[in-house]
Amino acid sequence: MKAIKKSLTEEEYLYLDFSHQTKGCIFPLHTSVTLFLLSYCDCKIFKICLVVTKEVSTDSSLLRDDLIQDVEIQIISRQELPPIVQNCCLPAVVERSDNFCRAGLAVVLRHIIQKSYEADPLKKELLELLGFKKTCLKACAEVSQWTRLCELTIPLAIENFLRESSDQPPTIPVEILQLEKKLSEPVRVHNDDKLRRQKLKQQKADGVGPPLTKGKAKSKVHTQETSEELDSSSESLELKVAFSKLTVQEEPATTNREPSHIRKAKASDLPPLEHVFAEGLYFTLADIVLLPCVHHFLVIICKKFSEKLVEFPLLASWYQRIQEVPRVKTAASKCGIQFLHLPKLLTVSTEQRPNLSEVPGVEEHSDPLFIGGPRPTMAKLMEKGIEVMFSPHPCPTWTVDWNVLPAAVSPKEGKMSSDRALRKQQQLNNLVYVVTNQAKPGDRIVDFCSGGGHVGIVLAHMLPSCQVTLIENKELSLIRAKKRSDELGLSNIWFIQANMEYFTGMFNIGVALHACGVATDMVIEHCIKTRASFVTCPCCYGFIQNTSNFFGGCFYNFEAEDKNKPTFYYQTAVQLPPQRRLMGKQCMCLVDLDRARAAEECGYSVQVISMEPESCSPKNNMIVGVPI
Repeated sequence: MKAIKKSLTEEEYLYLDFSHQTKGCIFPLHTSVTLFLLSYCDCKIFKICLVVTKEVSTDSSLLRDDLIQDVEIQIISRQELPPIVQNCCLPAVVERSDNFCRAGLAVVLRHIIQKSYEADPLKKELLELLGFKKTCLKACAEVSQWTRLCELTIPLAIENFLRESSDQPPTIPVEILQLEKKLSEPVRVHNDDKLRRQKLKQQKADGVGPPLTKGKAKSKVHTQETSEELDSSSESLELKVAFSKLTVQEEPATTNREPSHIRKAKASDLPPLEHVFAEGLYFTLADIVLLPCVHHFLVIICKKFSEKLVEFPLLASWYQRIQEVPRVKTAASKCGIQFLHLPKLLTVSTEQRPNLSEVPGVEEHSDPLFIGGPRPTMAKLMEKGIEVMFSPHPCPTWTVDWNVLPAAVSPKEGKMSSDRALRKQQQLNNLVYVVTNQAKPGDRIVDFCSGGGHVGIVLAHMLPSCQVTLIENKELSLIRAKKRSDELGLSNIWFIQANMEYFTGMFNIGVALHACGVATDMVIEHCIKTRASFVTCPCCYGFIQNTSNFFGGCFYNFEAEDKNKPTFYYQTAVQLPPQRRLMGKQCMCLVDLDRARAAEECGYSVQVISMEPESCSPKNNMIVGVPI
């Protein structure tokens, strides 16, 4: 390792938190995970900066060479971070222009993989880390429980576990139990019907017992004889498929047509596929993230509480299998990770084995007890005197003078039809009017869920004395927005690719046009925590679920829990009968009035306004809140 000091003016800079270190681990674990991926990809294209708090010395001798070999490290204080990064949680990557930042573990790791492949296109196996259709950990943690488990809750839970472990048996983090449960579930992969038929054929040929019933994976906690039998039979297909991609071989395929009894077997009679890696059969970014975390968990378990190891047979099996992946041991060694040699697990008694059925699931499900619909609910609300009431629009005829603005400002420059572009302009008229009448010189405005930047770019152009920040999880949308901004020569705009919760900066006004489902609630919550004004236009009311942690929630479940038919919130399109459109409009308004009441309880003056003209969008409510 070399500690260097040079100006931050070239290439891309990768900023990682540094709080402390122990043998084989730099904390926080997000930093250890990132360094492990860099080592696995053999990536040296980033300038790496460890960011220490003011309480920690910036002396480079803090870092032992055995922890991060062959990597140049610069150690800086938080005050030395570029301004855009100071508004984000680490890890973060910043381009040379200093106005485009990627923040958050999953976003940064996916970027490292992409850049490593671009630097050496022969490393096609790196793209395999992104999984089927390159979606591994792509969904943001706000909507994906699996991303949240890998990106946030497991690393934090293991850090707490390591901090609190003592001579007394520790409380096993529930997140580890969730991971063990996840590994016990049948695998769902692309083309799994074909693979399950191959497994059935293999089981018949090997004389292994009848196929497993649908949805129940056979436990991997066996006697030694049973384990050896399965290693040579039912597990071999999963292992062969899993390692085929790692060794650049074709997946196993039957050369002859399958026997009739295999070909005609019902899907419900096919045996489930069992986990080889975290997400199923293939080694992905999820395994990269979990490995340093699980390793340090197992180190403590084996060192102090080895009797508890038998509670995690699937996790132990996964940990052993990970070591067989090419380059993993080399990458781990460079990061100071010395793999453990776990004992072979034999039969576990019922008393020793954790009851996984009582562990909360990784994926959340809808409430099966929900009954009713909008009409009876609306009737009950009206009996209580709760009615739909809009605030008057402050200036229904106001419009941006689009004809005098540069072409790149208009949504017509995007990839959309002329009719849709016109409606987008009408939507922007409403939001821009409210924001421009609230904004003062020097204000910071944040466009949450910004997409291609239709709102943020207009605001940045019309309010040159304000700093505008676009926050969006989708990289391509943000890149398109930056291209439009560069054409306009805007100097008062930042672009942050991150989940909303990774943005920690202070701001004065938060804006969100058609933030999906609970994202609108999260925007309002973010603004209230910062005491910022908010101007939001909600969308996707039918996707609002599990909102007890957010503001409002009283009226959210008219029919949103029934995923098999459209909710009444969507029945506002102009082609529908007037009565149905009115019902949909009333339902949406009740949800937004509930949001408004919750914000009022937090010291805000809030209005729910219908955008003009209402034909600009079926989702045409606008919630405007100003702190009192």
